[in-house]
Amino acid sequence: MDTRVVGIPGVDGTGKVAVVIDVMRAFTTAAWVFDRGADRIVLAADADEALSLKAGHPGWLALKDGAPARGFDLVNSPGLVRETDLTGRTVVQKTTAGTVGALAVVEAELALCAGFAVAGATVRALAAAGADAVTFVVTGEDGRAAEDLACAEYLERLLAGDRVDPGAYLHRARTSPAADDLRAGRRRGAHPDDVELCLEVDRFGFAMRIGREEGTAVLRPWFPHG
Repeated sequence: MDTRVVGIPGVDGTGKVAVVIDVMRAFTTAAWVFDRGADRIVLAADADEALSLKAGHPGWLALKDGAPARGFDLVNSPGLVRETDLTGRTVVQKTTAGTVGALAVVEAELALCAGFAVAGATVRALAAAGADAVTFVVTGEDGRAAEDLACAEYLERLLAGDRVDPGAYLHRARTSPAADDLRAGRRRGAHPDDVELCLEVDRFGFAMRIGREEGTAVLRPWFPHG
């Protein structure tokens, strides 16, 4: 399988299949949102759009990164989302990098969002779709985030059919600047367990697929076979 790794600025619309990676924390949080029972996640480009979507749909919840803010119900923390019942809810998610990367590839034939928590299911989804070329979009630090690059390389190895010990890739993520910031409390809206939750490989058995629904970008869980 042909693969390439780009940052968000490198997304040029030529890739038919894309996997958008945000390990710490957008797509780990998204996976927990689905685990806690949400039906779908609507991806917003910015805070104003997130609040507008929530206002137009009674019962929807809004989630952002950073500190809690007026109008938002949730923050971008797997440790905090883990403690919330979201059964049957729609969550509008806005983050600095992850949702931006997802929106950049929403028109692809197949677009998935991923982190270590859904790594195996993501690879199974790509195989089930018969993908023969994949663009990995590393969202953090304009494509330089150590944790996202580690996850992309881990996925590449799995796609190549290699038997891979994830330990070395998790070590790179665990010692990344993003992990250091979370442990040191330099990122607001965090839980003490966030780093380790972001490093749980295959915690969930679903992939996460992006598509257009009624004009909005929607993320849903996808349970591939195989």
